Amino acid sequence: MAIGATAGTTAGTATGTTAADTTAGPRTRTFLRVAVALQTATVFLQAVSAGLLLSTSYGETLHGVGARVMYGASMLYVLAAVLAWRPGGGSPRPILHATGFLVLASAQVVLGVAHVPAVHVPLGVLIFGLSVAALVRTPAARAVRRSDAR
Repeated sequence: MAIGATAGTTAGTATGTTAADTTAGPRTRTFLRVAVALQTATVFLQAVSAGLLLSTSYGETLHGVGARVMYGASMLYVLAAVLAWRPGGGSPRPILHATGFLVLASAQVVLGVAHVPAVHVPLGVLIFGLSVAALVRTPAARAVRRSDAR
């Protein structure tokens, strides 16, 4: 056991982590997870408002406002990914995922404004599925702290 503890300590100093990095890490991971959860929730609400679009008079307004909120949540996800990478000391991979979501959200907005439901609807389903997958893959800060303690 002492060997594992020594190896963990050596690996921690070899990567250049400091006390400030370890305290910022869980916070930025939490922010990243919250951003992904917010994006997933807004995409789900867009599906609900799409149903209301078909059945109510106020559905179009609700779907339009929801599109802006969802796009903002995608931008927040990019910001959270950058903060989790650079100051938080995490992997740069979430930045690629977040940027991909922002590109897909941009295409989704363009297709919605152009009234191309044949592509808009399946792309929305794809975005929701990918967002749920990203949420499941994003580790919780508490789970990461447990593995760091070992």
